Amino acid sequence: MRKRIAVFILCLSISLSAWASPPLLWNQPAVEAQCPLQQQALWVNYADGNACIRYFSAGHLTSAKNVVVVLSGDRDTLMRRDPADIPNNTVEALDLQAQKLSEKIGLPVIILARPGTYGSSGNHAKRRQRAEFMAIDAALTSLRERYGMQNFILSGHSGGATAAAAILTLGRQDIRCAILTSGAYGLLERAERLRVIRGEKSQGDKDINGLANPYDPLEHISGIVADPKRHILIIGNLQDRVTPFDLQVKFATALRAKGHWVSLIEWPAVAPQFHQLKSSPLRQNLQQCEL
Repeated sequence: MRKRIAVFILCLSISLSAWASPPLLWNQPAVEAQCPLQQQALWVNYADGNACIRYFSAGHLTSAKNVVVVLSGDRDTLMRRDPADIPNNTVEALDLQAQKLSEKIGLPVIILARPGTYGSSGNHAKRRQRAEFMAIDAALTSLRERYGMQNFILSGHSGGATAAAAILTLGRQDIRCAILTSGAYGLLERAERLRVIRGEKSQGDKDINGLANPYDPLEHISGIVADPKRHILIIGNLQDRVTPFDLQVKFATALRAKGHWVSLIEWPAVAPQFHQLKSSPLRQNLQQCEL
């Protein structure tokens, strides 16, 4: 009997693994013929090039009035690993994440993979360059065309918050709200501060990735379209050692100076870096968006 049960479990395991999709590839070139358009992927063209952008979703997207778009933080340590060893690196796992969030907030959710991560083409090591944000912006436009949705609620943490802020500066008029947690702004100044802490030599013209000319949302606020109904929430912790809170304050202050509706919110965070925030600030602050 035990032998039969063991055989059954083995067969079930093999069957389930056969149904599971393979790990998503990282840091891949953009090849249109390899972009799985029928499997939650978008082939996009923009001024600086083209890209295959993957997304993972839950809820009813077609003609939705408001859709929450989640942009993940930087994944520089993960991108050095074998895709099979990266946690939640499958379509099923990411769809499940979107489903759980959608059920909790009562809105459709899209997890949009930044270039170079979770199956999207591009090089994640070259993040925070203009091309990364142009690709994301083009993907949002393509999503609207595919599903006929009306408005986006942008949400991002850390590098994802920086990306969401950058999308705001590109002049979109369909962003109803933005919830930005522990974002990086003042990118060259931030990089110099971190180099001092790490005992590294000064490179005043390079960001923390060693790249010149990063696209800094703080320097492109003039591109944000005026919208008195759009709420921008900047949420962080005073002791953040990764993305300094005073630079988040600087970004909020510059937004207010241009007449945008901004809330600056201090939030509990996890020691010792105080960068990862506690208790899901997205869910707890979503009601502040006028939907």
